[in-house]
Amino acid sequence: MRVPLSWLREHVELPAGTTGRALAAKLIDAGLEVETVEVVGDITGPLVVGRVLDIEELTEFKKPIRYCRVDVGPANGTGEPQGVICGARNFAAGDVVVVALPGAVLPGDFAIGARKTYGRMSEGMICSASELGIGDDHSGILVLPADTPVGADALELFGMRDEVLDIAVTPDRGYCLSIRGVAREAAIAYGVEFRDPAEVALPAETGGSYPASIADPSACDRFVLREVRGFDVAARTPMWMQLRLVHAGMRPVSLAVDITNYLMLELGQPLHAFDRGKLTGEVVVRRAAAGETLETLDHVERRLDAEDILITDASGPISMAGTMGGLATEIDEKSADMVIEAAHFDDIGTARMVRRHRLHSEASYRFERGVDRELPLYASYRAVQMLAELGGAEIVPGVTHVEAPVERTVVSMPAGHPGRVAGVPYDRDTVVRRLTQVGCRLTDPDGDPLAVVPPSWRPDLTDPNDLAEEVIRLEGYENIPARPPRPVAGRGLTPGQRLRRRAGRALAAAGYVEALNFPFVAEKDWSALQLPADDDRRRALRLANPMSEDEPLLRTTLLPGLLRALARNVGRGFPDAALFELGLVFRPRPGAPERAPRLAVDRGPTAEEIASVDAALPDQPLRAAVVLAGEHEPAGWWGAGRPAGWADAIEAARAVAREAGVELTVRADRHAPWHPGRCAALYAGDVLVGHAGELHPRVVQAYGLPSRTSAMELELSRLDPAGVVPAPHVSTYPVATQDVALVVDSGRPAAEVEEALRDGAGELLESVRLFDVYTGEQIDAGHTSLAYTLRFRAADRTLTAEEVGAARDAAVAVAAERTGAVLRGG
Repeated sequence: MRVPLSWLREHVELPAGTTGRALAAKLIDAGLEVETVEVVGDITGPLVVGRVLDIEELTEFKKPIRYCRVDVGPANGTGEPQGVICGARNFAAGDVVVVALPGAVLPGDFAIGARKTYGRMSEGMICSASELGIGDDHSGILVLPADTPVGADALELFGMRDEVLDIAVTPDRGYCLSIRGVAREAAIAYGVEFRDPAEVALPAETGGSYPASIADPSACDRFVLREVRGFDVAARTPMWMQLRLVHAGMRPVSLAVDITNYLMLELGQPLHAFDRGKLTGEVVVRRAAAGETLETLDHVERRLDAEDILITDASGPISMAGTMGGLATEIDEKSADMVIEAAHFDDIGTARMVRRHRLHSEASYRFERGVDRELPLYASYRAVQMLAELGGAEIVPGVTHVEAPVERTVVSMPAGHPGRVAGVPYDRDTVVRRLTQVGCRLTDPDGDPLAVVPPSWRPDLTDPNDLAEEVIRLEGYENIPARPPRPVAGRGLTPGQRLRRRAGRALAAAGYVEALNFPFVAEKDWSALQLPADDDRRRALRLANPMSEDEPLLRTTLLPGLLRALARNVGRGFPDAALFELGLVFRPRPGAPERAPRLAVDRGPTAEEIASVDAALPDQPLRAAVVLAGEHEPAGWWGAGRPAGWADAIEAARAVAREAGVELTVRADRHAPWHPGRCAALYAGDVLVGHAGELHPRVVQAYGLPSRTSAMELELSRLDPAGVVPAPHVSTYPVATQDVALVVDSGRPAAEVEEALRDGAGELLESVRLFDVYTGEQIDAGHTSLAYTLRFRAADRTLTAEEVGAARDAAVAVAAERTGAVLRGG
């Protein structure tokens, strides 16, 4: 909303010397979002009113040129006519125009001087609206009314120089989409008088005007029609009105249209003018019928929906209510008899209609945010008054006023409620005074709780917190002391929260980069992941209002989002990528209802209602997942790189589990979307916590990933962190290492051999590491050699060779017993 300061001053007694920036600061303190303060009419030097005395046509040039003698009165210091060269042809001798004399500087730093051109001395310029910066009409010279005083300073006469505040009006402040609303806020901010432009004395009703009725009270609860006749179609919009419209961001069109736009900007009430001669039969406000169409003023034939709100007559739809009029009944250059319509349409119905047809207008912008229900009578009367005063129209006595009864809202609020919300005590008198300033009426100012009737222009005030906000913002948000919250001793992050942070840091330290993906997936992702038809991960919750129709489901696994992120990085030229994500997945519970119940908002939920909501919620376990492709260790001067593989995915899972103090057991498995021969199941004890390995080639192809891409997904919720994970004890005694090479069947998992070695070695064993896998001529067919390094250390002494040898032999013996391993000979 663009608000010219001069227009605002007509309705509020601002202190002398108040600038646009000072007012903007006050309005910002009151909660309005003033984005900019713009100085318009950036013109210096002499700009005066002149009358064209005579015109000499210069025909010897390629284009028509006119030499004009213009009377500018005493403005040029001599009183003699001013000679001016001009190429425009839309004015004649006797017309009153705006003249920029030598020394003037017009917008765009365009300096005016005296110079000889076309064989004549031109002493100034006759200006168009665009040259003055008051519109985009550059088709011809700006011609003023004949009674405009010659020689007057045009800048002062028409108020061309002004300051304009550009306010971003939030949806709950629809009343500020008008000069009236902003002036009321300015009056409160400065504590000065406010003059309501809507306060006009209505004439005694002498009967109805054009017949009208409301067929659907849910679409419109007040509808007003007034008539004028004999409007002078040649009447021009006065300059002061054109300037205000332009400064407020609207283009002047014609006097009748400009008056309706002017009053909409001033009062906040959209108006519409119908050509009286084009109406047939009674005007009815109703919803659309099946198959109806309407050609709107923008020359578009629109197929109407059953929920659309229409203004109709005997011929059918003539206007989309509160949005745009129909072409068949529009006023034109011959419209001398008009019917002015003002109404109060349903805000939700208007908003849905606007979005349905993608048809936004200044009128709908206001109706969507709520218009003062009491304005139609006053705004329509001011419109016919202005049509009579400026266009010579005759006001037809009477008014058509139909309405549906609407119960006024009464909000009950304890007088101390605003203070409890803000944490600052406000006495009763302050609360009552502030509520009265915003227009509220208190039915019993001495009672408690207060019974507050919000004003008709504030439909957003519906509960005690709304009223509390009004008191708090007017008392000043800056007066609320800033106190940091005091943490309660003994409280902090939960064990689960600490685990999540540690897991993220561990993966980042291992070279992974965190990716934050939307938790939405599509059904095609299940096929891309090669999930079986009976896989539980295919059971997903469908969103009632998804952000994108392509992804209407909540994820049951983290992998689709990560795989798309990996593909995007690879496509942008980063083939060596390692990504991780920590996030929730959503697994519907068996037997849960498809839709969660909707609870009442005017009271707190009961225990049964809370239980019904909980029953509808899915399980939401926290998971960690990684995907990696390309080189995990880059190549360089030190040698070749190492490609990422399934072992890195398993190691990422172990890094996460170590943060919970859990040692994972790895077993071979077949589980989509992993490669059936390169998939590992991850166990914490006997609990399956995730999978890792190389992705199935079909999955890689479906997502457009590099070959041999690997991934891991681990459920953090199944890792039970035992409080604070203790730091490992570092012994000061030396380590003893022993290497063993065991020959086992090729199908024997290395993890089973490692587990057997751990169990057999006993407490002295510090770690086991597989460092070589060999198959070849020295090994029998169908067998594999696994070489391990065993590290032994005691916490209280240096181990002897006999102790180390005995522990090694015990480890080999248990491995032989459990897995059939044979110690490989030299």
